[in-house]
Amino acid sequence: MLIALLVASLGVAMAVEVRNAQEREHEFRAAPECASVPVKASACLWEQDFTVRKAASHRGKRGKPPEAELVLPSGKPWHVTFRNAGPLVSEMKPDDKVAGLIWYGDVVEVRDAGGRRQQTSDGPVGWPADRLGGAIGCISFGTVAFIGGLWGLLGRRSRRQVVAAAAVRWHSLGIGAAAIVALWIQAATGWPTWSIPVGWGVLTLLLLGSAVGFVVAALRGTIK
Repeated sequence: MLIALLVASLGVAMAVEVRNAQEREHEFRAAPECASVPVKASACLWEQDFTVRKAASHRGKRGKPPEAELVLPSGKPWHVTFRNAGPLVSEMKPDDKVAGLIWYGDVVEVRDAGGRRQQTSDGPVGWPADRLGGAIGCISFGTVAFIGGLWGLLGRRSRRQVVAAAAVRWHSLGIGAAAIVALWIQAATGWPTWSIPVGWGVLTLLLLGSAVGFVVAALRGTIK
């Protein structure tokens, strides 16, 4: 139950960040191009040429994000990290020429000679969807798991109620994971952010139907 409450609290924190992430993404999309090289962090967009010194996708290394070291024409290095390995950083090689989009003093996007683009960890695009999917997943899992845990605690003297409560807890995992699945589908298809709660809702209805079936069977003593 404590874990469920902690996860739900994390979901609430993510939900609070959704609006800020949306505002930041909207500001980025509306930002004008800089008239000249910015001498300090600026709200305008500046495209800067870089040469790749080294890059590493860190595939299979948990907790270590993909990264690259880019070098300015002056020789000054610029270290950037990415949220995932594709489509660009995994194919970067030393001495490749790339262009970096600078916004508020950070490289937020990298583009290669072929026109492929990839957001860096500082890029604002996609964060609203990530935060929304995470919030829905954590809150739904935490709430349903807490209900299942409380039910199991209060009904611990009845074997049937214990089994029914366990079925609720197991389904809470699926309901939370449904938000991640909806987020993956949205990211792969490019659908609008609102498709995340819609997709999650459809999957959750199916899972709730399954949960009700298991709970009824458990209370009737059909499953033990």
